[in-house]
Amino acid sequence: MTHPDYRAAVLSGRHVVRGIRSWLMLGTALLMSGCASFSPDGGMSVVTATVSQDLDKEAAALRTPDDAAAARSTTARLLAKPLSADAAVQIALLNNRGLQAAYNELAIAEARAVEASLPPNPAISLSRIAGSVEVEVERKIVANVLALATLPMRSQIAADRFRQAQIIALSETLRIAAETRRAYYRAVAARELAGFLAQAQSGAETAAKFATRLGETGGMNKLDQAREQVFYADLTAQLAMARQRAASERETLIRAMGLWGDDLAFKMAAALPPLPSRPRALPDIESEAVRRHVDLRIGRLELDALAKSYGLTQATRFINVLDAGVSAKTTREKATGEKIRDRGFDVELQIPIFDFGEVRVREAEATYMHAVNRLAERAVNVRSEARDAYRSYRSAYDITMHYQKEVLPLRKIISDETLLRYNGMLIDVFALLAEARQRIAATTAAIEAKRDFWLAATNLSTAVMGGGVAARSETTLASGASNQPAQH
Repeated sequence: MTHPDYRAAVLSGRHVVRGIRSWLMLGTALLMSGCASFSPDGGMSVVTATVSQDLDKEAAALRTPDDAAAARSTTARLLAKPLSADAAVQIALLNNRGLQAAYNELAIAEARAVEASLPPNPAISLSRIAGSVEVEVERKIVANVLALATLPMRSQIAADRFRQAQIIALSETLRIAAETRRAYYRAVAARELAGFLAQAQSGAETAAKFATRLGETGGMNKLDQAREQVFYADLTAQLAMARQRAASERETLIRAMGLWGDDLAFKMAAALPPLPSRPRALPDIESEAVRRHVDLRIGRLELDALAKSYGLTQATRFINVLDAGVSAKTTREKATGEKIRDRGFDVELQIPIFDFGEVRVREAEATYMHAVNRLAERAVNVRSEARDAYRSYRSAYDITMHYQKEVLPLRKIISDETLLRYNGMLIDVFALLAEARQRIAATTAAIEAKRDFWLAATNLSTAVMGGGVAARSETTLASGASNQPAQH
């Protein structure tokens, strides 16, 4: 036989279930009207499209074993040939674990955006009070009415935040690509310089040994022998430092590409690529940078989100918490067994006695203007950085071409003529060594000038497209502050 109290509880539970169904129907309608859903690629569409169009490369978030296997196959194929700058960038985009962590942050941002678009879950309350005369069973379904009312606006703000996260992921991708390209040019230049100094040191070693034999036969005095020996010793020290620099630059490139183990045996080019026949002409570089720079795109999205957050704060300035729900109570008298059902609603409202919402409104206004001024400052800086990057690029091009067309050919003529006069005993060994030192210095400067040109070309692309470390840090304060009004 079923106990009456148990039956009352069951009936109360049925009422609660019917209430839950009502809320589920309401939630379903809201979901159909405005709830976000997870994208097939985890929000990577902005990154992959830009990288493919502007860098002619492939970027991918490695989230499955198949993704990792495909990236590994591409990396192995590129490492099987002498490494180029483009190949190094492609390997970094697929293999750099820090970049993959940034793509994980993008997936987290998408999950938060989807969560923010969902209606709030209703709260269910069920209580039973048994006294000497009657038994009361009370059930409630309570939902945050304010959260439901502001759901469309909060969902739009969350979507803006997700778009901002996509641009931040793109900025990180461009940063990794630029750093890898810079590391490649530095590594190749260091290797080229070490190779040149090795050749010079080999010649100096031969000359030093010849001078020693001449000194033993009396054909060269001690002063000239010492000059030959110290020239060889200086080159030996320079070569040791150049080799150490080349090894360090190679390790920097390895870290950028995320390589280890057997992959470290890759081969690089012996020299930097030749300069283009003519420099790039960018008359509208300022407007191009303002239009395409990812920092400014992040800032614009930040302003949009803050503006919507500010509007939400204005709408809810007098209401912090508003909970409403359906309540039902069943009372059963023990003596007669009669059941009395009461229904109604509950509303909980925070009364603004001390805080009328002015604090939140002022904070939202200040946060918005903070972001406006930061964006304006960044726009001015982007214009200046673009102009400066282009001037550096043109200057580096002109200097490198000057070395290749003027300095090095003239230095070769001087070296050849000096050697002829030395062989004809018209000049002494000191003049020959002085010319050799000047030739080594000129060749070293030419290699460094070519390296600086390719670095300047990389910096020019970065100045136009962005990808620096400032993109994330400059929006941290505004992002953290602007999240507050949307949560009220």
